[in-house]
Amino acid sequence: MSTELYDVPFRRISGEQITLGEYRGKVLLLVNVASKCGLTPQYNGLEKLYEDKQAAGLVVVGFPANDFGAQEPGSNDEIVEFCAANFGVKFPMTEKISVKGEQQHPLYQLLVSSKPTATETRPGAMRNKLASYGFKQNNPSDVLWNFEKFLIGRNGDVVGRFAPDVAPDDPVLLAAIEKELG
Repeated sequence: MSTELYDVPFRRISGEQITLGEYRGKVLLLVNVASKCGLTPQYNGLEKLYEDKQAAGLVVVGFPANDFGAQEPGSNDEIVEFCAANFGVKFPMTEKISVKGEQQHPLYQLLVSSKPTATETRPGAMRNKLASYGFKQNNPSDVLWNFEKFLIGRNGDVVGRFAPDVAPDDPVLLAAIEKELG
């Protein structure tokens, strides 16, 4: 699996094509992000996590996606400006992609098939809240919402998946990251 994961092409938010192979040997936290979501303040925690753990080998990568309630409507330039101005984001970001449905990016196809379920600190809470607003998952393995997190070990294996409401400073996520950082 790790070889495939490292080989899937995508583009930096600035347009250059890359793969996760650029981060081989690092621990990766891949997060689908959005600028107009109730969870958008997680950018602060993601940036802090990146700054605090980068020297130990953690790379946070943000994947803007407009799949949930059209909460990432901006262009790539607008996303960069928003993230820098409001949250001081310095971690790598990609061009906008789709993380579910017919247009799902191949990287997210691999991530979801590797870890079909997410760790939840309050099982069902986020799913039930979204359902009360009329949002439901079509498939139980689909990315549930913005700010779902995939943890990739140094060997390139998907070692964890965390629900959107698992904040960047949640002890469950931090423990998983620390374990992978060794």
